[in-house]
Amino acid sequence: MHFTSEQRLDDGVLEREFTLGEIPGTLWTPGSAPAPLILMAHNNGLPKGESRLVARARHSAAAYGYAVAAIDAPGCGDRPRSAADEQARAGIRRAMQAGEPVDEIFESFIGPLVEKTVPDWQTTLDALLSLPEIGGPVGYSGWTAVGIRLAVAEPRIAAAGFFAGGYVPRAQREEARQVTIPLLFLLQWDDEGNPRQRALDLFDAFGAQEKTLHANMGGHVGTPWFEVDDGNRFFDRHLK
Repeated sequence: MHFTSEQRLDDGVLEREFTLGEIPGTLWTPGSAPAPLILMAHNNGLPKGESRLVARARHSAAAYGYAVAAIDAPGCGDRPRSAADEQARAGIRRAMQAGEPVDEIFESFIGPLVEKTVPDWQTTLDALLSLPEIGGPVGYSGWTAVGIRLAVAEPRIAAAGFFAGGYVPRAQREEARQVTIPLLFLLQWDDEGNPRQRALDLFDAFGAQEKTLHANMGGHVGTPWFEVDDGNRFFDRHLK
């Protein structure tokens, strides 16, 4: 892991950019150490520097004492996109705007993206846990499809918060019953990009004995800020 920049923010959080092979990432750490770790993943296509993710990460570090890491998934953010990736993304946007079925386009694009992204997160986790300022246990927050696979494949993940979940590849829907760690599932009731019933069915399928569903009115980007604090309190119960 090579740190390429660092700055001390006004809230006392240390923000550092890093590279790990081809993986670019950002790490936010609080003043106290060692700190428990949250892996924070945005949905497909959005960069690690997206403003909502950065705000959540900084708040978790400054107000709750977590180390938080985010990376760009393959083909996302600062990582190169192939012509096939661009074509698939354009196809999904056109189909959704036209109200046409997107399942097969989605499967052909998101399924392989999950398969490539989870090993990157595991490689990143190995490097992060070798840093003296980071300790366990580890939580995951964000993109549901990646989170399901990571929760199944990675025993170091102790608790997870998933967002939306209407469009999740078939492979991850089948894996949902193997997710047995404590789970907080966020759902926007009027999310134009995630069918509500599919999200509810997915929540029902999770194998966790402790799972909580928070549903709020509004569209995809309308999640209330208080859910950030509720999410951190959820992690407090399981990571501290």
